[in-house]
Amino acid sequence: MFDLRCIKCNAYYPPEERIYTCPKCGGLLEVVLEIDKITVTKKELDSRWMGVWKYREFMPVSETARIITLTEGGTPLHVVSNLREDFRVKELYVKNEGANPTGSFKDRGMTLGVTKALELGASAVACASTGNTSASLAAFAAVARLSCIVLLPTGKTAMGKLSQAILHGAKVIAIEGNFDDALELVRQACDEMNIYLLNSVNPWRLEGQKSLGFEIVDQLNWDVPDRIIVPVGNCGNSSAIWKGLKEFHAHGFIDKMPKITGIQAEGAAPVVHAYRDGLDDVIPVENPETIATAIRIGAPVSAPKTLQAVRESGGVMEAVSDEEILAAQRLLAKREGIGIEPASASTIAGLKKLLESGEIDRDERVVCVATGHALKDPEIIIKSSPAPITCEADIEKLKKVVAQLL
Repeated sequence: MFDLRCIKCNAYYPPEERIYTCPKCGGLLEVVLEIDKITVTKKELDSRWMGVWKYREFMPVSETARIITLTEGGTPLHVVSNLREDFRVKELYVKNEGANPTGSFKDRGMTLGVTKALELGASAVACASTGNTSASLAAFAAVARLSCIVLLPTGKTAMGKLSQAILHGAKVIAIEGNFDDALELVRQACDEMNIYLLNSVNPWRLEGQKSLGFEIVDQLNWDVPDRIIVPVGNCGNSSAIWKGLKEFHAHGFIDKMPKITGIQAEGAAPVVHAYRDGLDDVIPVENPETIATAIRIGAPVSAPKTLQAVRESGGVMEAVSDEEILAAQRLLAKREGIGIEPASASTIAGLKKLLESGEIDRDERVVCVATGHALKDPEIIIKSSPAPITCEADIEKLKKVVAQLL
């Protein structure tokens, strides 16, 4: 019921081939489902628990597959009324992916990716990561009893994410370079050592991530928002959401499509530049730099898919500064009680910027995707906040301090 197709030359490959890009032209692969053979109805889905595997019929694994799951998905779609009033936008929601088992949206892809690894007979899995991918892969590999290798750029990974990968038993290798260097190395190692690669260049992993789009419309009672705003790093998530919603549309579950809007940090914005210049691929940023570590990527491998999704949907791309990201992170936390990591806050910063420029209409119904929990990167919060006030253990002195703060 599914095959692999090259998005560049349209060549098809059987699903049992362990390939990540097209052997003929090097293009990216995507999974093609036979939508007309999917018979599940909305009524059947409505009776199921909310999560990635609620949409089992849209997940390309065999009926006998051993599903590796941590009950991922089913994350909150917050109605952010205070922020909506601040921004003067018609409807505003935050899809809080930090509520996933390892604290980020990566769990959606890993449940499918690791399940597929077992189907393909893998005994070991690997990835390069800025943090969240490694944490997620390590957890799912542990459940599947697979050896797990992760390559991280030295000094560029948040402590919260690194500690997760170590805790779940991954073998961590620090690469003296950036994420792009680590990805190039791990791809070569996987090819030469028969290890299964689970970065977002792997088309099967993105099939799990498309469930994020499924859930958004499901949680909106099968209605479609005008726009979905997504942080853009290696470009898997935004393109996966678009792919999933196209499948829902083809199946008849929805009758319109949202605009996909991608946000990058100014210091790591090759996809934004390609979008503005009308290119189909990026010119890499050699030394990407931003406090938003999860999107600190200079040569995103899935960029052509995201550029296609944004353009097909009539969306837009924007870059925001680190200062705008930190301000948005604090704003969401203080106005709505939702703690997210800096990369996630890029969507809030991007929304604010695009509203002010008039690119986004204030009459729109908008969903911002927050991809990771605040505790993924606690160092940034501490560094960018005032130091705690100290006070002697004396009630009168404490009252004076408190009175000054009120």
